[in-house]
Amino acid sequence: MHTLSALTTAILGLGLWGVFWGMFLESAYIPLPSEIILPYAGYLVSSGRAGFWTATLAALAGGMLGATAAYLVARAGGKPLLERYGRYLHLSAREVARAEAWFRRYGDGAVFFGRLLPAVRTYISLPAGLAAMPLGRFLLFSLAGALPWTLLFVWLGRQLGQHWQAVGGAGRTFALMGLAAAGLWALWSWWRERRPAASPRR
Repeated sequence: MHTLSALTTAILGLGLWGVFWGMFLESAYIPLPSEIILPYAGYLVSSGRAGFWTATLAALAGGMLGATAAYLVARAGGKPLLERYGRYLHLSAREVARAEAWFRRYGDGAVFFGRLLPAVRTYISLPAGLAAMPLGRFLLFSLAGALPWTLLFVWLGRQLGQHWQAVGGAGRTFALMGLAAAGLWALWSWWRERRPAASPRR
């Protein structure tokens, strides 16, 4: 279970706006875990303070806006900007290097699967921006990856109600599922690259 920081508590006190800004900040590298923000959105649903889809859309909108801002900063400023100012956003060279390696290996698909992995999801916008990935494709793959993560954690928060903070443990389980999916996709990509080319028809 995550312990709520003072910043997280203040953000959550804003209700749905807190969900929006919390997901924005998480996607912009401020350490606010979505495993806390999203279950809280589900709690708002269970307590009748928000509809399920309203809460989900607020979370998605905040996350996508934050991810897009990070992508644009990386694309416009390049690596020198990140190296100079990254420490102010809690960006370590190790985290940036990990996200870059992930993107180099899996390309556009890294954005989709990266959104499902806690260790990568926050930083995957950086290599996408540095590589000048087309914005439309970035948004599409980001949304496709963020949607199942958001739906799951909002739903779990709704089911648990006032015990929504207990969802933190489920986050590790879902992360393992994401890693397994990413591993299967990597194996499929490896097999596709190495399979013999089909013989031309005569």
